[in-house]
Amino acid sequence: MERVAFIVERTGERIDCLLNPDTVVVRRSAGLRTRRTAGGLVTGTRLADDPLLATGGGRTEIDLELLFDATIAGEEALPSGNVQDLTRPLWDLSENAVGDDEYGVPRQVRFVWGKTWNVLALVAAVAERFERFTMTGVPERSWLHLRLARVGEPIVPQAAAPEPAIEEEAAPGPMTLPEIPEDQLTFHEVVGGEDEPAERLDEIAARYYGEPGLWRVIAVYNSVADPLQVPPPRVLRIPPLDAVRALL
Repeated sequence: MERVAFIVERTGERIDCLLNPDTVVVRRSAGLRTRRTAGGLVTGTRLADDPLLATGGGRTEIDLELLFDATIAGEEALPSGNVQDLTRPLWDLSENAVGDDEYGVPRQVRFVWGKTWNVLALVAAVAERFERFTMTGVPERSWLHLRLARVGEPIVPQAAAPEPAIEEEAAPGPMTLPEIPEDQLTFHEVVGGEDEPAERLDEIAARYYGEPGLWRVIAVYNSVADPLQVPPPRVLRIPPLDAVRALL
């Protein structure tokens, strides 16, 4: 079992749970549809396959098997002993929400696992199987099947011309960072406190590079083992964008 976290993009709320890494499934559906004419579908007895039209886009989905256990949380953290109190936030992410303008707005969540997985997504589907009940029928353990649909990272305005986007799911190879003089580095102090959550590395990368997916460079350069555990007031060294581009 591995510990993972879900961070609600709008509020910064963090949901921790355990993941069974043997059951992660990633699927990709290309942007294709069957060709049509004014009279309907293009058909013919000599066709071996339906004529397809590439529309662009597509959909990337991630299926996760998550474990929640009320007994692991402890009696003080979960007085009710009901595991549904732990899984309800993920169920809520699949419900409709209302924005400040009174119109419906999707609730985006960021799936974070180690240094490799940092995916902004929407909850497409949830299914839950309960185990280990008390005498009064309260479930203490839950296996929750979660399906995420990846969405694009928000565009960060930049004064310079935009660089080609970096696919955040691309498996990073061994990264060797060059020695950079101190006067070429930018120093950033991580802020946050009791009233607000600490800054995340993807937020810092978006601020300095315009690409949230470049958070790995900051993590490696500062020897950050867990990108979710960068307690303030730690000072991070930010390499210049030119040096970062040379590594990619």
